[in-house]
Amino acid sequence: MTFPWPEPGTALRDVPTPMPVIDEARLAANIARAQSYLASHGLNFRPHIKTHKLASVARQQIEAGAVGINCQKVTEAAAFAEAGFDDILITYNILGAARLAELKALNDRVALLTVCADSAETIDGYAGAFGDGKPLAVMVECDTGGGRCGATTPEAAADLAARIAAAPGLRFRGLLTYPAVGGAEAVQDYLTRTMTLLAARGIECPVRSNGGSPDLWNAHLVPAATEHRAGTYVYNDRSMVRAGECGPEDLAMHVLATVVSRPTPTRAVLDAGSKALTSDLLGFADHGEIEGLPGARIVALSEEHAVVDLGDSAGPPPAIGDQLRIVPNHTCVVSNLFDRMVFHRDGVVTRVEPLIARGTVW
Repeated sequence: MTFPWPEPGTALRDVPTPMPVIDEARLAANIARAQSYLASHGLNFRPHIKTHKLASVARQQIEAGAVGINCQKVTEAAAFAEAGFDDILITYNILGAARLAELKALNDRVALLTVCADSAETIDGYAGAFGDGKPLAVMVECDTGGGRCGATTPEAAADLAARIAAAPGLRFRGLLTYPAVGGAEAVQDYLTRTMTLLAARGIECPVRSNGGSPDLWNAHLVPAATEHRAGTYVYNDRSMVRAGECGPEDLAMHVLATVVSRPTPTRAVLDAGSKALTSDLLGFADHGEIEGLPGARIVALSEEHAVVDLGDSAGPPPAIGDQLRIVPNHTCVVSNLFDRMVFHRDGVVTRVEPLIARGTVW
């Protein structure tokens, strides 16, 4: 049986649910706004495609002025290389013979492929795989307060940069970080100190890549950076509204769901469970916001069901068969749950796009 994907011209009310839908006008406005802001501050923009996983949206970002794209894993980058993208940064430590072999093949296909490292072990792995042939560009990942990956001090970062510069088959391309929210001052201090150490060693540092949608509009507070990376901004989500990074009018993604049961006056059940809505709470106490039903809370998800508590809802209670629009907590995870994405303008379907990098997790 072939799934009945909606044709262009279909009204959203007739779209099968659960289904994520993207507002074309809001998408275009989000892309233009971010690109204009970064350009006005002399910063290159490298959007992270993990949010949308779509070649068409990445092309919109490049056409708007982005210098290249940011991917997270080798197979994700390979999917976009196959789609014709030729400036790709992979912001992940890549380890193991199988991944390194795929990385080497990818490097031969892409005009500019860049990876990162935060340890001697990762760098030595790259050097062992790239001792001959086309050199691999490598950046040092820096922990500027985010507490995830990265060299924890400028001195450690400078040592890793020197190791890359000296390694056969590698070339040092710069520094990158994914900082804590509100960490602009720490990023600026770390990058400045590291660049001073590198200059003393005669090592050029052409790229300093800062990142994150939650601090996108504060990118100008890090003048030591040359580029910024962000993903979520392209659709935005509930967490971005809470952070003050966008307003409800900037939300390009919604998940359509249908009320399939009303067991009690204060409970509704939707057809969008954990396979359609992310279980990623991001600090929220519920699993998404239902537009038009203030006070209603999606309190539980099973695979195919979402349980909604209507006890504090201020709006008219939904009936069985009603279609609801949900703002997800975290849009990036929702994209990875579907094979296709439905786009619309003014409530009418404009296109249905296949995701080219769903499930590309290694």
